[in-house]
Parts: sequence; C-alpha cells; structure tokens
Amino acid sequence: MSNAFELNASARNDLGKGASRRLRRLADLIPAIIYGGASAPESISIPHKDILKATSNEAFFSHIITLVIDGKPQQVVIKALQRHPAKPRIMHADFQRVDSTHTITVKVPVHLINEDKCKGVKIGGGSILKTMSELEIICLPQDLPEYLEIDMTDIGVGESVHISQIKFPKGVSSVDLAHGHDSDHSVVAVQAARGGATEGAEA
Repeated sequence: MSNAFELNASARNDLGKGASRRLRRLADLIPAIIYGGASAPESISIPHKDILKATSNEAFFSHIITLVIDGKPQQVVIKALQRHPAKPRIMHADFQRVDSTHTITVKVPVHLINEDKCKGVKIGGGSILKTMSELEIICLPQDLPEYLEIDMTDIGVGESVHISQIKFPKGVSSVDLAHGHDSDHSVVAVQAARGGATEGAEA
C-alpha cells in the first residue's frame, strides 16, 4: 500500500445531537467515534476539511489510517461515513481500531483492467456490465490490499467473472465465499449488444 493517511483529531466529552451541531456549525469539525479492540469506544472530532480531502481519494477507504488524537496515534480503518444528503459535507464517521495480530473485515474496490482489449467488446460487440464495485474481505492489517483486479482481456460475450474467479492476494479471503456457493456472486459480465451482434462482429 503506497498511500499513507494521517488525520489529526481531538477527544470530545460534549456529546449529543446539539453538541454535534455546534461542532459542525461553529468549529467546522465533524463528530466521529472509534471502537473495537480492548478499549472502550472513544468520541472524537476531526476538522471537516481534512477528512473531506482524505475521502476524495478512493484508497482512503481500504487503508490503515493513523488518527493522531491529542498527539497520540492510533491505527484504524474507516467503517462508516455519513454524508449530507444535499451538500458536499461529511456529517459523521465511524472508525475501528486495528491490531496487527487480529484480522479485520474491510470493503475494498474492484478495478477492471484491459477493458479496451476485452474479447467480448472488441470481437463480439458487447458491453461491460460491472455489478459489484467493491468486495468485503477479511485479512490481517498488514495484508490489506488497496484494491482487487479483474483482467477483462479474455472475457467473451455472455461470460461473467464471479468472486471465486478473482485472484486474491496471499492472506486475503472473501467474506461472501465464506457463506457458501450461493454467495459466489457475479462481479462483472459482458453483455451482448442489443439486437444481436453487428455485421462486423459476425465477420
């Protein structure tokens, strides 16, 4: 993982909806909570501009994050983010503590590569339909991948790639597959063009 994310935060004792509104309105901070591990849940506040900038990077959601709370660092992953329904504002964040000796469950993005070389598109005249943009995985913190890749080169019209066909990095496994064969969902497929193949494709 090439990116490093660090956010400064402060502990907060003034809790409740009214306190959260004051944080956002008067100090441009957002309320957040850290939970997990042997410690009790901890309420914190984070500068809105800092977390807004961090969340603009897709990698933020699949990386270990360092939260520096009143000068003391903690390793966490983000578990939930509440956004304003109409404005480009973050309202609340949930973080989970991580321990190098314990596995974590995280959603990571799925990236398609070689879409321009896809057999089903170039030869068959089909189109790529991505049905899952992220997958939930389980791994140790040090094995957390930034994303998972699917090579589209040899995928033909009418074919799909299921979770079980993805090459997971060493130490990483799928949460869905742990639930059995019925959870081996399709992640991406190549659909036939409407009206059938074109003359060029048939030729």
